[in-house]
Amino acid sequence: MKKLKATMTLDQHFKIAEVDKRIYGSFIEHLGRAVYGGIYEPDHPESDNQGFRTDVINLVKQLQVPIVRYPGGNMVSAYNWEDGVGPKAERPRRLELAWRTIETNEVGTNEFADWAKKVNADVMMAVNLGTRGIDAARNLIEYTNHPSGTYYSDLRRQHGYESPHNIKTWCLGNEMDGPWQVGQKTAYEYGRLANETGKAMKQVDPDIELVACGSSSSTMPTFPEYEATTLDLSYDTVDYISLHQYYGNRSNDTANYLAKNLDMAHFIKTVTATCDYIKAKHRSKKTINLSFDEWNVWYHSNDQDKQIEPWVVAPPQLEDHYNFEDALLVGSMLITFLQNADRVKMAAMAQLVNVIAPIMTENGGGSFKQTIFYPYMHTSIFGRGVSLKPILNVPKYDARDFTDVPYLDAAAVHNEETGELTIFIVNKHLSEAMPLEVDLRSFTGYSLVEHIELYHEDVKAVNTMTHEAVKPQLNTFTTCELGHLSAQLKQTSWNVIRLKK
Repeated sequence: MKKLKATMTLDQHFKIAEVDKRIYGSFIEHLGRAVYGGIYEPDHPESDNQGFRTDVINLVKQLQVPIVRYPGGNMVSAYNWEDGVGPKAERPRRLELAWRTIETNEVGTNEFADWAKKVNADVMMAVNLGTRGIDAARNLIEYTNHPSGTYYSDLRRQHGYESPHNIKTWCLGNEMDGPWQVGQKTAYEYGRLANETGKAMKQVDPDIELVACGSSSSTMPTFPEYEATTLDLSYDTVDYISLHQYYGNRSNDTANYLAKNLDMAHFIKTVTATCDYIKAKHRSKKTINLSFDEWNVWYHSNDQDKQIEPWVVAPPQLEDHYNFEDALLVGSMLITFLQNADRVKMAAMAQLVNVIAPIMTENGGGSFKQTIFYPYMHTSIFGRGVSLKPILNVPKYDARDFTDVPYLDAAAVHNEETGELTIFIVNKHLSEAMPLEVDLRSFTGYSLVEHIELYHEDVKAVNTMTHEAVKPQLNTFTTCELGHLSAQLKQTSWNVIRLKK
């Protein structure tokens, strides 16, 4: 039997692109316990004077999340932003149609902007293009971004916010191709509305960036024609097109499951090609980049969500409890973003707290890190700089839905300012470790800082409030001498190898 081994060559001149830190963004929607019981719980013993849970704030800070999408999601397509501003006692309780709950509107635009500052994140705000449109959107951006002297900017000041929030990233609706969406639109209907809404918003604030809705997933019957038509109608106005994708392991086929980031890579390449086709059609010099503003594993909670009674406040919806193999796929998805850093400029792990999230809480109780917390945290902290193209020679395998799947997924980020080089690697082999030899001769004077390893012998292992089964350890056997690195990558493992000049 042929012994498995892999080689990699890294050269600081093999650059893909500067990594936009916003690829490490996340998402808070008014859904389940993401807001109420997640980031906000006024009666919690660890809540601050605004009702925000400080234990959650501290965990989000550990992730160094640069931008958070808000308030939806499906929820935004029937949301009146005016319901969530002004005195809380006067805010209406509404039927929230997307998730069939009661929305109390205790948290709205101003409170979320305050929370984002507490976690050192910018806001990616979404506007309602389902039941509303140009007028509500231009009023909202006047409220958030205009200094003073107009109706909506002065209304914000009356609400206690003298200075504008200066929100610079805006989503023009959400998943408008989806039949589940309140106010679903054809590509032509949506493209026209997105263009005219975006034009009005940029009249109010010319410095904003706009994200148009692409397809809700790569399996939608109108993909990628929806992107092509939308961009054809709005190319000069918008700056990004969105991608959404979730994966699951319903067939309990781990080898196939761990290959699903190949589907994500194909999705990215197809959308990129569509953007560039419309660029050529318009004879434009402007490049539309990608905002992968919903992505994650989502399938564990599907059955329990069917049992939830409608029209209650903040029920436990979409509360996936992630296992170790989920963390491996999340790591590979993050590596896929880094491999496409030339076009993927923003992303949002959906979501951040309780709802398909790296952070879980108990109402009135504690909080803990799910397995997926760690690859997300490692890439966010160490994956800032220039994404490099590793030249990788690695064995491959075939799975049920994929052929020629590399056993290793790898990305590397070089930060010239700090003199740091970080290699991110997932070993997908279910039973064997993988020896790895890396040629680093281009990085003269770099030495090993640490090799962080996330591993568990049981790919179904989970973390709980009382026991953290899956957590990082140090691999002390990795060596780096004279421009040559040697490592032994455990079977089914996430690896972060850090070097410094």
